[in-house]
Amino acid sequence: MIARICFAVFVVTLLDMSGGARAQDVPGIEICTVEKTMERRTSCLQSNVDFLQKTITKLTSDHQQKLDAANRQIEALKGTVVALQKFITELQAAQLKLAEDVKKKADAPAAKDAAPAAKEGTK
Repeated sequence: MIARICFAVFVVTLLDMSGGARAQDVPGIEICTVEKTMERRTSCLQSNVDFLQKTITKLTSDHQQKLDAANRQIEALKGTVVALQKFITELQAAQLKLAEDVKKKADAPAAKDAAPAAKEGTK
């Protein structure tokens, strides 16, 4: 029983210590009009300006990285399109040549068959 109480006190102590860490000031926009003195208002406004500048710088950097990645992807896709266009042109040329070869082979036996029939008719 005493061990459980000691454990509970230990856990509560740990939670209390971690609670202190959570109470630290988190950067962000503050309402500066509640400050009474000019120095505190100026400091508050400067803190807001610093926060906004850091946020803008970070967002600019993030968006630039995304744009660079998109541009690299676009260039890669352009290269793929060029390669595919070349491949299609080669396939069309091969298909045209094959069609011409088939036509020549079809015309050649017909001419051979017609030549003997013409010779037979003359005899």
